[in-house]
Amino acid sequence: MTLLLQKIQSLFPPEFHNRIFLVGGSVRDSLLHLQIKDVDLLAAVPEEILKQSGFRLVCGKTTEPIWFRHDADPGNVELTRLDSVDRLETNLLQRDFTINAMAMGLDGRLIDPFHARQDLEQRILKTCSGTAFQDDPLRIIRAFRFASDGWQISSETEQSIRSHDWSGQLAVLPVERFSREMIKALGGGEPCRFFELLVSMDIGRHWLAELFCMPQIPAGPLQHHPEGDLLTHSLQVLQRAADQSDDPLTRFCAFFHDIGKLATDPAHYPKHHGHDEAGYQPAIALCERLALPASWGRALAWISRLHTNLNRWTELRDSTKLRIAGQAQKAGITGMLPVVSAADKPGTATPPEWHRALLVAVMNSEQLNISQDQMAALPASKRVGLIEQKRIEQFRSVL
Repeated sequence: MTLLLQKIQSLFPPEFHNRIFLVGGSVRDSLLHLQIKDVDLLAAVPEEILKQSGFRLVCGKTTEPIWFRHDADPGNVELTRLDSVDRLETNLLQRDFTINAMAMGLDGRLIDPFHARQDLEQRILKTCSGTAFQDDPLRIIRAFRFASDGWQISSETEQSIRSHDWSGQLAVLPVERFSREMIKALGGGEPCRFFELLVSMDIGRHWLAELFCMPQIPAGPLQHHPEGDLLTHSLQVLQRAADQSDDPLTRFCAFFHDIGKLATDPAHYPKHHGHDEAGYQPAIALCERLALPASWGRALAWISRLHTNLNRWTELRDSTKLRIAGQAQKAGITGMLPVVSAADKPGTATPPEWHRALLVAVMNSEQLNISQDQMAALPASKRVGLIEQKRIEQFRSVL
């Protein structure tokens, strides 16, 4: 922390050091001896001094104006300007959780109006006031995101969530704010907690209607899915995938890999014939609704379509293996597909031929030793077939 404070001091003239404070996650993480990724400051400093110190004003559509500066070290620095140092404690009192309502002067002095050090040590999440969620209901989603990283929501804070219907207030918030918290939760140590809390406290139906349908849908025949319902199965798959990968997209695809089962006619329960294909379009629609990158929709759609086949690898024809490998290449899921498939079916592993199939599936005519004369001698309609046959021969040649 001393080194960080010295770096912050170097950004400003010395006469203003007693008006500048680290706040929020910067203080929280430093006290937990975690790496500080971004620096948050409060400062009662004239705008002209901020400009001279390399900061520029950024005005967001849904956020308060901040002053911003980026350096290789200490990285991104975001500063909220105060009219007076006397406004420091007022600002802290308006924050979401006590662990985020501490400040530290550039001399190392800790300002802790809520005595949050104990909450920090016990990893307890408490709101700063009884109106914290009314002031910004997205703080509920943030609480669930903290829970996904091992924090325990206090009984008072949980009661504050359960005692009110938040659906109307949450529905008017930009979906991007929800999705940012969800992605952070997916990167946490206990990502299942995020979805469990959404369901148990009935929060977020308008964002994730699929999630709230899962408990009523059988995961499949009981001999294959003794866990029973689709939500329990999806949580189990997410946890197993999380044990293998810390990538939020891989974990997201693991949780929603069976999205196609939501489209099954209840008359066919507990079976879900064709759910792999049925999930393709709903996967894209889900990601579009959540304003996620197109790459997320593409990945989930193809994970939904291909995950079962990878677990049936030994039953597939070589041509099908190469087709799946080629599709995975195009979708950008060559690494995550085996993780999700194995998580879906415990005891399985990446097929030993998988990496070989990935290489062969994208070989061109030159790499397959097909001459230009051979290609020219064939009708255009036959050339693709020749390449596919040569790929199969190449694939088999090393088996």
